[in-house]
Amino acid sequence: MRWILSILINSLVLIVVSGLLKLVAPESFYIENITTAIIASVILSMLNVFVKPLLILITLPITVFTFGFFLIVINAFTLKIVDSILGNSFNIEGFGTAIVAAIFISVFNMLIDKVVLDPLTKRD
Repeated sequence: MRWILSILINSLVLIVVSGLLKLVAPESFYIENITTAIIASVILSMLNVFVKPLLILITLPITVFTFGFFLIVINAFTLKIVDSILGNSFNIEGFGTAIVAAIFISVFNMLIDKVVLDPLTKRD
């Protein structure tokens, strides 16, 4: 149940981040519809389970050297993988946009986790 809730919340976060980045650069981050956002969220969660640990292991020295800030680059890379899988329905223009999107997604997910999900799980 928590995984499905996480997928739905992450889908909404992707839509919000897309909307925020469209204010700055209209063609920078495009999501076709809510279905695409849900599919992107599912693919992103699968990449976070299977691919991201390998990327972290491979880039461990630089991640340690940058005190963990290189994880933002890894998150941006996974976003670009989703971009390449979904084609025109999910489009991120450039790696810089992917890095900014990864930062926004991380911040929003952290806030939602602390403000919404933690109180719900502690209530049970």
